[in-house]
Amino acid sequence: MNDIFDLQMRLNRRNFFGSNGLRFGGLTAGLLATQLPFAKAIANENATQVHPPLAGYPHFQPKAKSIIYLHMNGGPSQIDTWDYKPVLQEYYDKDLPPSVQGGQRLSTMTSGQTRFPVAPSKFKYEQKGACGMWTNVDLFPYLSEVVDDIALVRSVNTNAINHDPACTFVMTGSEIPGKPSIGSWLAYGLGSESNDLPAFVVFTPKFPEDSNGQALFSRMWASGFLPTRLNGVALRGSGDPVLYLPNPSGVSRDDRRLMLDTLQALNRGAQSEFGDPETSTRISQYEMAFRMQSSVPELTNIDSETAETLEMYGPAVRDPGSFAHSALLARKLVERGVRVVQLLHRGWDQHGDLPRQIGNQCKQIDQPIAALLKDLKRRGLLNDTLVVWGGEFGRTVYSQGGLSKDNYGRDHHPRNFCMWMAGGGIKGGISYGETDDFSYNIVKDPVNINDINATILHCMGIDHERFAYKFQGLDQRLTGVEKQRVVTELLA
Repeated sequence: MNDIFDLQMRLNRRNFFGSNGLRFGGLTAGLLATQLPFAKAIANENATQVHPPLAGYPHFQPKAKSIIYLHMNGGPSQIDTWDYKPVLQEYYDKDLPPSVQGGQRLSTMTSGQTRFPVAPSKFKYEQKGACGMWTNVDLFPYLSEVVDDIALVRSVNTNAINHDPACTFVMTGSEIPGKPSIGSWLAYGLGSESNDLPAFVVFTPKFPEDSNGQALFSRMWASGFLPTRLNGVALRGSGDPVLYLPNPSGVSRDDRRLMLDTLQALNRGAQSEFGDPETSTRISQYEMAFRMQSSVPELTNIDSETAETLEMYGPAVRDPGSFAHSALLARKLVERGVRVVQLLHRGWDQHGDLPRQIGNQCKQIDQPIAALLKDLKRRGLLNDTLVVWGGEFGRTVYSQGGLSKDNYGRDHHPRNFCMWMAGGGIKGGISYGETDDFSYNIVKDPVNINDINATILHCMGIDHERFAYKFQGLDQRLTGVEKQRVVTELLA
């Protein structure tokens, strides 16, 4: 690398107006944005924030200040969780009618099957709550107690039929790797109210050892083409929550402060000379790491929680790295002003032995998620915390491999699946969208993944059509270039 040549390139006329011109335009836009009534109200507050929002953001008064996104990685079976289909009992072991299958593409795992026998769910459903929502009481005995807070969407659909592109799509709004995750988008636009913790925190809790755990890729919480300071910070479940965060033996906190101050001065000199945005990221991340040396140990210490709270989350809450422990920390994070918390729970890819495996998965998440909703609600946090639950696609009504009344598997099915939302800005106790009797096709009110993303942004005070970042000559958006809509029917 020739630093002199790079500097000369930055000083030519085209680059000056290409970079500084855009900065002046951003400055002008920022000055104009501060004339907005809502922007004026938060201008002074932003001046002291470590993670300030963009000028003029949020676009309007948000209903939710934070989001906790619960991603069930692998594709939970909607038929065995939230999409109750009692008629299927009449079709047990009968072939799925061709009129229902409709020539839809199949994955290579079942495209060679000679039969597509219908596999009804073996689990018991009951109407629960004042809303009467049909709920799987075998798998969700605890969640069935909080359905009046949930807005269930039965008609979510996606494009991808395989895990990697489907997960990339649900988390970034695009199947193409390299785009920012939804958490990074929110951290970019809204910043965070916490000065001592990252704006975007990620957990990848433990899952049952005999489940089919798909690989997780860091692109699901990466910043893509946005500045790298907006990457999600993954907290580990065992050992140090963040590697190399504590000072080594013999280095005091004052020593670390002196070293960082000297390093920051060098970095600021490089930043003023070369204007590399990654230098700014380095400066801010060193400073955040110093702050986290105090805030993370306090965060991960659950001894201050009451015995009643710990009991509510279940016995696994005392096991660092468990889903229950991560759910409790998620509450503590939003309580401290963190903008985005993401929990990615693996093991939901049940091509065989589904009843046993999905039972093990639900044992890990049912009680903690119900406790999380109750805990947020009693602390007055649910009104301004958006909670989202879902996977990357659904599963087929027909069995993959062998079929019996008590055992079956299901292949991937992107055409329809279930997600739910609760909390800030969401109308609880409702079900939206309908599928056919086989849970194979949507018959009413389809909702695309990017409609879900547009709705999330709306609850957070952002107009998804105005939320863009110029990259490769395009105004890139989380919700893409196709027309998407806010699902207003879900809003309180």
